[in-house]
This record gives sequence, structure tokens and C-alpha cells, in this order.
Amino acid sequence: MTTRPGAEPEPSESAVALTKWLASLVHNHDYASLAELRRPRIQREPYFRALWHSPDEAQREVYTQVAFLFAVYHQGRSQPAYGYGSLGDAARRIGSGNGRGPDDPGAARLIDRIVSSRRIPWRHLQHAVARLRACDRQPPSWSRLVDDLNRWHDRRARVPYEWGVAFHIPAARAAAVPSTAAPAASSPEKDSTT
Repeated sequence: MTTRPGAEPEPSESAVALTKWLASLVHNHDYASLAELRRPRIQREPYFRALWHSPDEAQREVYTQVAFLFAVYHQGRSQPAYGYGSLGDAARRIGSGNGRGPDDPGAARLIDRIVSSRRIPWRHLQHAVARLRACDRQPPSWSRLVDDLNRWHDRRARVPYEWGVAFHIPAARAAAVPSTAAPAASSPEKDSTT
């Protein structure tokens, strides 16, 4: 996965393949398979299909849990939602007419619990997806969620930090952060003595 400054990270092929397969379940109205995925303790064919997309054994839990979250979000929906942005971006969409994102106390508490967790906070992620579904808002990019969760423990990736920034700082403002370059030698302002 590569990142470019100011651009959406490139998702891994396996994460894209998982998302396409999950979306096909919704598109083909395979509600039985989606229901099976919402029962994480029951391991039937859809569970193992989600595992097939995992490139290695260490990532299997992430693939099955994201399939579970996808199925929770799409319960009763007839069109697949591929989502966009990170979970922090998606959490900015949680709320009601009184406020969304940081202006919604429940959303702020939820993202704070998520980003402060050392382990992947599956229950809080489920709550975030359920809140997005209840608010009828777009979910995070499922492919990106897979990749972000696979990098959760990578200190250099700083996934929890990036989600917190995406939640608390609007994208336009984060892009407009002043650079640390030295000021120009000539200033357009007049000297105070002239």
C-alpha cells in the first residue's frame, strides 16, 4: 500500500477483492450469506470465503471481522455501499441535526475510545458502523479499513492517530496547514519606517 501526500492510500489487491466479493453478496441479494457473516461465532461457507481473501494467516481475523462489519452495515440494504475515506472520516458523518462528528458528543466519545485502544477495538468499530447505518451515512472505505486494521500495530503507520486527525480536523483545514518553509526574503509589506 502506497500513500501520496494529500491523496487517498492505494488499497491492497486482497482488500479490494474482499470488498468486491462482499458487494456482490448485496448486489445479488444473497441475504442468507450476509446473515451468516453477522453471526461471527458460526463458521459457515461465507466465513471461509472471507478467509480466502486474506493473504496470510496473520491477517485472517481482520478479513473476517471486516466482513462482519460490512454485513452489519448492509443489513436490509439492497445496494452495496463501498464507502470512502478512513474510519475517522466516516465518524465525522455520525450525528444528527444538532451536530455531526466532533460536534456530536456520542461520536466524539466513540472515536476517542477507538483511537486510544492498543488492541483493535472490534466492539467499538461495530458500534461506529451501526451508528453510521442508523444515521444513513456512508461507511468508511471497506478496502481501506482492511488495510488500516492490518497496520493497527505498526507504529510508523500511526493508524489510530490518523483516524483521530481525520475526525477532529476537517480535510480542507488539514490540507491547508502552513508549511515549515522559511519565509521569503522580500516581503510585500512596507517597512514601518517608510
